[in-house]
Amino acid sequence: MPTEFDLLPDNANEIGLPPSPLPAVTRVGTEVDGHLVSALKWTADSPRIVLLHGGGQNAHTWDSVLLALGVPALAIDLPGHGHSAWRDDHDYRPLPNAPLVAATIREHAPDAELVVGMSLGGLTTIAIAAQHPDLISRAVLVDVSPESPRRFEQLSGKDRGTVALAGGGPDTFDDLDELIELTATAAPNRSRSSIRRGVIHNTRRLPDGRWQWRYDRMRENIDSEPLWDALSATTIPYTLVRGGASHFVADADVDEYRRRLPDIDVITVPGSGHSVQSDAPLELADIIRAVLDKA
Repeated sequence: MPTEFDLLPDNANEIGLPPSPLPAVTRVGTEVDGHLVSALKWTADSPRIVLLHGGGQNAHTWDSVLLALGVPALAIDLPGHGHSAWRDDHDYRPLPNAPLVAATIREHAPDAELVVGMSLGGLTTIAIAAQHPDLISRAVLVDVSPESPRRFEQLSGKDRGTVALAGGGPDTFDDLDELIELTATAAPNRSRSSIRRGVIHNTRRLPDGRWQWRYDRMRENIDSEPLWDALSATTIPYTLVRGGASHFVADADVDEYRRRLPDIDVITVPGSGHSVQSDAPLELADIIRAVLDKA
């Protein structure tokens, strides 16, 4: 039977790595207050890195980055995404996410040296660092600020990229090719093989044969001020990675980051959109490796 890990050789080939040997990746889970939080554990060793994806994504979005890095890691499916349970209240904002994700980190990656969070995962990282100061010692935020949800509402469909797919549209689709076409239109600079892998990992087939995205829809708006306050309450080193072609983080947001965290490192990846891990996995892996070397 095919498994979710059978596409890893394709990831490796696309970034110029040999298709074997590949690291052993297993799926693990944590039950928190009746909610299952699922994750991918890369190798049997204690993870050095924890990775949190963006809204409408899942833990497999980090596959190419982790193949390039080659270090033990834990990539978590945020609540309501991937193989994690959906909440009855459909509330997947960073502050409610934080205790569920923190418990997963504490169980499966208690000695992690670095947390990398992209978009919603980055905002969740900020919330965890404030609520559980013992759990995160260093963080990389990928193309996000507390203002990003508000900026997203102001963007055109083109500038929203694949994030636009998570905000509306039909609940089910006739076939997988329809979803691949939708994603390719939203991410015209991404390879077809990358898009196909992403859609396979991010969908499930229903009993009636139709297809559905493997994530619930966010029902609540994210308020920026509590997250700015949470950021100010933390003392850990932060690195902000911006996508050079993304509009999710404005220069004014960087100014606010620097006002609250004068020592924050800001790195821009030229040509990358919002999902830097998909558009520039090797460049992001190099950035993460450099940050990890400082830990």
